[in-house]
This record gives sequence, C-alpha cells and structure tokens, in this order.
Amino acid sequence: MDTVYVNMSSGIKDEAIEKAAGIIRSGGLVAFPTETVYGLGANGFDPAAVAKIFKAKGRPQDNPLILHISSMSGLYELASEVPSDALKLANMFWPGPLTMVLKKKDVVPDAVTAGLGTVAIRMPANDIALRLISASKVPIAAPSANISGRPSPTSGEHVMNDLAGVIDMVIDGGQTRIGVESTVVDMSSDKPCLLRPGGLGLEDLKLVLPDIELGMDNPDGPARSPGLRHKHYAPKAPLFLYKGPVDEQIATIGREMVSLARSASRVGILAASGEIEKIRKSARLAGLVADDAPSESADIVYAATGSRERMYEVASSLFSCLRQLDLSNVDIILATSYMEEGLGFAVMNRLVRASDGRILTVEER
Repeated sequence: MDTVYVNMSSGIKDEAIEKAAGIIRSGGLVAFPTETVYGLGANGFDPAAVAKIFKAKGRPQDNPLILHISSMSGLYELASEVPSDALKLANMFWPGPLTMVLKKKDVVPDAVTAGLGTVAIRMPANDIALRLISASKVPIAAPSANISGRPSPTSGEHVMNDLAGVIDMVIDGGQTRIGVESTVVDMSSDKPCLLRPGGLGLEDLKLVLPDIELGMDNPDGPARSPGLRHKHYAPKAPLFLYKGPVDEQIATIGREMVSLARSASRVGILAASGEIEKIRKSARLAGLVADDAPSESADIVYAATGSRERMYEVASSLFSCLRQLDLSNVDIILATSYMEEGLGFAVMNRLVRASDGRILTVEER
C-alpha cells in the first residue's frame, strides 16, 4: 500500500481534509494530529474498519478504543446516559485532553469497546482533527498512531516511521502541543474515577469534581480504558527508572554509566535538560569521561526532556526522546523520575509503564 502523506503544519488544506474524510467513510485508516499525540483513525461505526486499526498496530483485541467527536451532539449520539457531572466536565474541558467513559448506546460497535457496556469519548483540541471528524460525519475511533507498545507518536515523521505502507493516509500537523495522551475519567458509575492520568491534571479535575477517586485496574477483569493493560510506551532497549532525591538519582546514574560503558554497552540517558551536565560530571568523578570529552563519549547517548521546572516541556518531548534513543540503538536506558503532580503525574505514569517494572529507588547518602 502507498501511504498518502499530506503536510498541514502550515495550514489546513480543505481538499486534503475532504479526501481524508472520504477514506474514513469508505473504511480506510487515516493518521491525524491532536493536541496530545497522533491518532490512527477509522469510522467508529464500522466494525470492519475498526478491525483494521488493531491489525495495523498489532493491538490486542481486549484494549478498547476512544471515539473522537467534533461537537456536543456527538456525545448524546454515543452515550446512553450523560450524568450532570460529565456535562460539567465537558463544558469546562472540551475541546481538550479529556476522555470520559460513559454507558454506551447500541449504535457503538463491540469492536470499539472490547465488548464492554461503556464507551470512551473525547473531543480533541486540534483544528485539523475537528475538521476531519466533522467532514467524515461519523465519530472517529482512534488510538495512538504507532506500533502497539512503542512510544506514542508526537509528529508526522514518527507516524511515517511506524506505519508507512500500512495505512492509507498520514496528515502531518507538526509537533503535538501536549505530548502525552488524554486523561481518562470513568463517569459511568456513581463515583467519578480517574483511570489514566494524561494531559489534563488531577488538580484541574478536582476544580469541577472535588471527590474524584483514583481508579485501580483489576487485572482479572476487562480493561475499562485504553492504556491500562499490556506493555505501553516502551522503547526497544530496557529502561531503568530511578526514584529518590534528584541529586542522588544523578549521582547514581553517573556511577552506573561507568560500569555499563566499561562493559561495552551503548548507554542511553534520559533526563531533564538541566541535569545532563550534572550526570556527566558524576561520570567524570568516577573516571569515565574526560573534562573536554564530547557528550557522546564512551558510547553514551543523552536525551534531554526539558526543564524539570517546566513539566509541559518534559511531557511534550518525552516520546520524542524515547524514539531518539531507539534510533541511536542503545542497549540500555537510565532515566530520572519526576514529581507526580500536574503533568508530572502523567509523565511518571508513562515512564513507569515504559520501564516494565525496572524501578530502582535510591536514598540520600
């Protein structure tokens, strides 16, 4: 298959939007930008089209999808019940990085919901996405536009690297603004419940729902939301996540670099931009890197996520950094952690999932 690539980073092209909408209506797959990550879209009312999403990504069938809408009328078209609290959230945060899980109408195919009686719905805050949904005249089912389990795509280039030749069309809208997926809130029961942290912070949700609870996934039951099961966000190399005082994380990673580099491993370092030089200094003290050595010496690759004081920088660059380390063919990744508040809650959720349980807690000496 020849994948059609359209660059809209400088502006929306009406003719291309209509072509993309035609592909959606005819059962094809279109990757498109949102404010969070790129989505891989199909007609949410067409089970055969939805099945193509799972095949293209290699996505497990028990992982439900999100239906994307462009207006409030779409909410009532898909949900059998819209509680007053759900309406408050929609009025406050849509369009935006919020997904709500609600009881579904029969019109929603089981292929979208993994057989659940609920459906995940969101209205993205991206003009290209909204225009595409509106032109398609159907809700668009869309997970992230990447190979399942890998870091999510935050640019059209990422999508092409993963899915060129597999899907019908890629709309490139430039770098996504937020860089982590949407926040998912279960509004289908009496108690609102946060299922997945994302681009909308828990603190923001509590402004509308002060009593919102943190949800716990039951591994023995069906997944209530995308992103709760299976390996997610993971680079090719094993990622080790360090927790504890920041200065001790830096010192420990610097020392660990020495041992790994001496064993001929190609080491990737994932850290905040202001801490890369501190890690190098720690390695110098351990005798690995000379004072005048370049940053890539001793087969070490650094990926700077942004400033720890500006978590929006960290979130927007996280998946790009993981993909950068993949392209550098590192053997192992050592990563620092962040405070679990605001966007840091979502960033840490992704890093923990990417580590696949390889979490090392360090203590102050």
